Amino acid sequence: MTGRSHPLTRDAAVRQAAARCYLGGPISAEPRINDRIRVPEVRLVGPSGEQVGIVPLAKALELAQEYDLDLVEVAANARPPVCKLMDYGKFKYESAMKAREARKNQAHTVIKEMKLRPKIDPHDYDTKKGHVVRFLKQGDKVKITIMFRGREQSRPELGFRLLQRLAEDVQDLGFVESNPKQDGRNMIMVLGPHKKKTEAMAEARQAQAARKEALRGGGQVAEAPAEETAEETAEA
Repeated sequence: MTGRSHPLTRDAAVRQAAARCYLGGPISAEPRINDRIRVPEVRLVGPSGEQVGIVPLAKALELAQEYDLDLVEVAANARPPVCKLMDYGKFKYESAMKAREARKNQAHTVIKEMKLRPKIDPHDYDTKKGHVVRFLKQGDKVKITIMFRGREQSRPELGFRLLQRLAEDVQDLGFVESNPKQDGRNMIMVLGPHKKKTEAMAEARQAQAARKEALRGGGQVAEAPAEETAEETAEA
């Protein structure tokens, strides 16, 4: 036995190395700018969006230098490619800020869960109802689960009446999106908020801004409860 590699193995390694060299690194999603543009002519768009027309690449680069701007390829698949005169650094920064703001305002559908027993204590009921009210105000859906144990399973009407009562108590904030239905030992109902998630988020930001403004002005305002970061569940 020798330490020499099998010829087929060496050939495969060479082919793999050649493929890596040919493919290079990951393809950039950024547009080509200035001297990276490799075409004889372009359809040029001016700094204010005006149509300059089809011009030689050299002329377009010359105009970019005169305006102290970048020549950016905005439609590479067009014939000829469309290029625009712009401050590319400023354009990237503004695009990043817009994307960040879009992510900030993006509304994610969240379903909270609240668990109750058919013979819940009045004080516990008020506490659980308070959580449901808070969830609906935040624009979240709420899954209400009535848990039956032992002989309670033979009295489903107790759970149904409790769900009806809760739905009536919060009807100003939400509506019954999914009617009560039996699921094994549980009875489930889903409440949907009247207020959209985006509206609730906007109101929360306005309230936070108002609190900050009041604090800067020397006023005193009550602190808002900490926002829930995980799905909250509770049992009677």
